Amino acid sequence: MTGKPRLPPLNALRVFHAVARHKSFRQAADELLVTPQAVGQQIKLLEDTLQVTLFERKGRSIELTESAILLSHFVKAGFDEFAEGVRRVTKSTYRDRINLNASPYFATHYLLPRLSLFREILPGADLRLTTMVDLPDFGRDDVDMTVQWGYGGWSDYDTTLLVPDPKIICCTPAIGGQIGSAKDLTRFPLLDTVKSKRLWPDILRHLGVELVDGDRSIGFDDAATMRRATLQGIGIGLVSVIDAEEDLRSGALVAPLGRDVLVDMKEEEIPGFYLVVPRGHLRVKAVAALHRWLTQQDWGSDLKISALPKPTPLLD
Repeated sequence: MTGKPRLPPLNALRVFHAVARHKSFRQAADELLVTPQAVGQQIKLLEDTLQVTLFERKGRSIELTESAILLSHFVKAGFDEFAEGVRRVTKSTYRDRINLNASPYFATHYLLPRLSLFREILPGADLRLTTMVDLPDFGRDDVDMTVQWGYGGWSDYDTTLLVPDPKIICCTPAIGGQIGSAKDLTRFPLLDTVKSKRLWPDILRHLGVELVDGDRSIGFDDAATMRRATLQGIGIGLVSVIDAEEDLRSGALVAPLGRDVLVDMKEEEIPGFYLVVPRGHLRVKAVAALHRWLTQQDWGSDLKISALPKPTPLLD
C-alpha cells in the first residue's frame, strides 16, 4: 500500500502560484517583495521535488508547461480555501453572511419571488445577492455559491440542476407568416445569447435542418436583450417558456412551428440553471442551509408565493 505523496514546501507553492498568475519571475518577485533570484530558487526547489519541468524559459519570457497548467488549478483552489478559512474565522461579522450570485434571469423570475421564504428559515443570515452572468471567481469575488445557466459542465465544483430552461422558437407575426417549415428558420437571423452557441445548432439538428457555415446568428449578452430583439423583429429568438407564454398570449410573438416542437429534445441538449458551489464552502453552516433550501425547492412549479408550502426550519 502506497502512502500519501510528500508535499513540497508551502513557500515554494506560494511562489509558484504567483509566477503562474503573472507568467513572470520579476512580477512575482515584486508581489512577494523578494528578488527574482529568490523566486527562481523556489521554482527550482519545486521542480526538483516534483521531478517535473514547470516553466520553459524563452529569452526574457516564460511559458507554463502542461504540468504547470494542471498544477496551477489545484494550487489556486488550495490558496482560495486557505483565504476563505482565514476570513471566516477572523471576521466574526462575516460568519453569518452568505454571498449568493445568480444568473439575472434566474434571480428575477425564480429567486426573488421566493426569497422571503428563505428569510423566514434563516432570519439571522446576512444574505447578499449579486447577478454576474459569468461564473465568478469564488475567492476574488467573495462568492459562496452561484446559480449558472448552462449544461452543467463545472466538474471542479458541487453542481446541482435546479430547473431546466427549455425554449420556445418565437418571432413576430410578420416573420411567422413567412415560415412554413423548419428549414425556413435559416432565412432569418437566429438570435441567441453569447453563452448558448450550441443551442441553435442542437435545435436545428433536432428539427432535421442541415447546418451550414456562415449562419446569420446574432448573440446578445443576456436573455432579456435577446427577447427585446425578438419583439422588435430583428430575427427569430429562443425565448424561455415563462417569457414566451406571456408574449404569445399578448400576440406580440408567435411560435411559427408550434409551442411543443422542442419538447422531445434530448435531456442533455436542454440547458438549465445549475447551483454551483466549491465543496469546501458547504462546511459553513449558513451556506449549507441556503444550499439545502435551494436544492429542495420545486423551481418548475407555479411561482406564486401563495401556492408555496410553508417553510420549515433548516437550522436549529
